[in-house]
Amino acid sequence: MVKILIPTPLRPYTDKQDAVDASGATVGELLADLTRRHAGLKPHLYNEQGKLRSFVNVYVNDEDIRYLQKEQTPVTADDTVSIIPSVAGGAPTVTDVVSGVSRTLPELTNDEIKRYSRHLIMPEVGVEGQRKRKAAKVLCIGAGGLGSPVAMYLTAAGVGTLGIVDFDVVDFSNLQRQILHGTPDVGRSKLASAKDRLQALNPNVDVVTHETAISSENALKLFEPYDVIVDGTDNFPTRYLVNDASVLTGKPNAYGSIFRFEGQASVFGTKDGPCYRCLYPEPPPPGLVPSCAEGGVLGVLPGIIGVIQATETIKLILGVGEPLIGRFLIVDALRMRFRELKLRKDPDCPVCGTHPTVTQLIDYEQFCGVRPAAPEPITVNSATEITSVELKQRLDRGDKLKIVDVREPNEYQINRIPGSELIPLGDVPKRVNELNPDDEIVVHCKTGGRSAKAADFLRSVGFKKVLNLKGGVLDWIDKVDPTQPKY
Repeated sequence: MVKILIPTPLRPYTDKQDAVDASGATVGELLADLTRRHAGLKPHLYNEQGKLRSFVNVYVNDEDIRYLQKEQTPVTADDTVSIIPSVAGGAPTVTDVVSGVSRTLPELTNDEIKRYSRHLIMPEVGVEGQRKRKAAKVLCIGAGGLGSPVAMYLTAAGVGTLGIVDFDVVDFSNLQRQILHGTPDVGRSKLASAKDRLQALNPNVDVVTHETAISSENALKLFEPYDVIVDGTDNFPTRYLVNDASVLTGKPNAYGSIFRFEGQASVFGTKDGPCYRCLYPEPPPPGLVPSCAEGGVLGVLPGIIGVIQATETIKLILGVGEPLIGRFLIVDALRMRFRELKLRKDPDCPVCGTHPTVTQLIDYEQFCGVRPAAPEPITVNSATEITSVELKQRLDRGDKLKIVDVREPNEYQINRIPGSELIPLGDVPKRVNELNPDDEIVVHCKTGGRSAKAADFLRSVGFKKVLNLKGGVLDWIDKVDPTQPKY
């Protein structure tokens, strides 16, 4: 029997099994058997043409099947097949290991020698290593879950200049994991909150704030003064943007991502190492991979991954140890297991390959298939969406509507629309027979993204009267029932 490891984002489509035992001569046969037994998994692994999706990587033990025999790769009873989706006078001069340029290292003050004494007595760091940190400039993209531990530990470690890019404000829902911020900061700019906290931690560090959304227009200019980029992003357009800008500017990218109990970390964009596109050439279609806002995240997990990112950044600055270049670290916090997979630089990569075709930053929202929301609400007559106010009016009139909540059971316990029936999104394909195609059905989730996917599926199997609740249950609470809690 060959063990197949299923990551957290795909477990709702496999009856929440942590692993599946299956048998077969090749990887392709194993995956075919898996998707036959779990129909909801198939669209996540294969496209409409039956090809394995490019944002899903499959490993046999620690080897990517793209560099073996692809789906024809044979497996044995002792092999483990892993599915890995896509869920920074007198002073000597030295050549900086990050930028490759000669720079004069700043001296340490007496107060800094006291502060960093535990570093100075380490042979791998010493006085010169601490001076390298003081000379280093690191840019952290985001002051949220990953950015918080990254910024705090790099500041405590004495990185001379720490840039932070963010444009959000602190929300109550952030406080469970974003340790840069506290309850009094709710409603404040994250950058203002972060700067106050970091300067209190270490006034020797120059905290530079960039209150802007990173874009194709400003990324290269933002990256230019910095030595290392730390990717704390939470969406695919920005992640690909950060990757491409890192490669184009020659800046190493300390990467991390999180979802529920699982995290990933690596170092991309070095001269001889792979980039993010070598791992995932294309992004998943919009809505296919849930965000942390939809699926949740264990509060301490970004601390684990963020500390790894900070560690890799410090190693790059010092030029010591073995950075996660060509290595992909997967953390399963629920079982407290760490796995490492090999990554290779793709010679055909459009950004870092031998003959790159992406030589300037592109429209990443278009690349990731993201479209802006319609400027005006879509009316019921369009037979696609309904607003919370319209739904309340129709319920008050006594219209017969079937309300289906496609969130997870734990979300349903927090708040709900009265009379709604819970059918989690992953269960919709196998429970579709519980619904009457002649009924007028209103589907909803937290904000409208998952329910739009459910509505599309129902229409595809013959349901003619399906409406998606615009803005989800949060909009219902805002417009109709403000007595219920929001999350």
